[in-house]
Amino acid sequence: MLPDGNDYKELIENIKSKVREAQYRAMVKANGEMIQLYWSIGKELNEQVQYGNAFIDTLAKEIKLDSPNVKGFSSRNLRYMKKFAKEITDMNFLQTVSAKLTWSHNLVLLEKLHNMDERFWYGLKTIENAWSVDVLEFQIAGRLRDRQNNPDKIQNFELILPKPQSELAVQTMKDPYVFDFIEVHEGMLEREVENELINHITNFLLEMGSGFAYMGHQKLLKVEDEEFFPDLLFYNTILHCYVVIELKMKKFKPEYAGKMNFYLSVVDEQLRTEKDNPSVGLILCRDKNRVVAEYSLKDMSKPIGVSEYKLTQEIPEAFKNALPDAETWAKHIKLPLEDISNEE
Repeated sequence: MLPDGNDYKELIENIKSKVREAQYRAMVKANGEMIQLYWSIGKELNEQVQYGNAFIDTLAKEIKLDSPNVKGFSSRNLRYMKKFAKEITDMNFLQTVSAKLTWSHNLVLLEKLHNMDERFWYGLKTIENAWSVDVLEFQIAGRLRDRQNNPDKIQNFELILPKPQSELAVQTMKDPYVFDFIEVHEGMLEREVENELINHITNFLLEMGSGFAYMGHQKLLKVEDEEFFPDLLFYNTILHCYVVIELKMKKFKPEYAGKMNFYLSVVDEQLRTEKDNPSVGLILCRDKNRVVAEYSLKDMSKPIGVSEYKLTQEIPEAFKNALPDAETWAKHIKLPLEDISNEE
């Protein structure tokens, strides 16, 4: 008879956890060695300039004859290795980014980006957030780096919040947000946009970014005998605070900041615990006047940001064509194990 009790169950879980961790470390190590091998082969191919393109086809056939069960050395993949070694000359990038990503991820960075700073940024974000290849492609197409590093973000986080929370809050914020997964129709109301975001909560969370956990919409806040309903409530596990979002179909107005300041006071009083940081507010509008928004936040006592959001009809055609369709959206959260190195 097997023993019962929490200690016994905890021991089993601890051992299972160690096994999983060891498997993960072995997988990461093997992947890193494979990436290093691919780069080394590519470097050698680049050095042998006396041979033409036909050499690669011959090499692929020879490898297949010699090791029929070994995959990843097709002519196509060998040419990718050659390009990989030619463009990735930074050894720090190779060891700290490339070696920690799958070959498929590396090829996305290689093919979709042509600047090493961008490759570093998206590569590190992929490692940090465990993005699948689909998610990485989407974030590149959606210009996440530009929107997240937008120097013109309107917020008072740096005035209200202590470091490092203020810096994290600024990094978390984007401008603009892109809600291209929403079905748009003429005369659409704020509540309809809100409902569409909730109906596509997975896509919405992906666009909001890392650490956002959905807590509800039209959350009831009672003050004395009055009731108030902020549009959307999240908790961010990186900022360790509640995030209140107000969605406006119109241009930003100063009164939106006052209303948000009130909501944050109530959330801090009624929901925040001693373990939570001060709650943060985000006002999403279709348009904004920068000067008006900055004046509106100037004397607010709570941390608030103001960003625009774009729907499908407002996205430039070239940008829209680069984004995945609705069917592809549905696959973004999964983290596939398949890799192009598995090809014949």
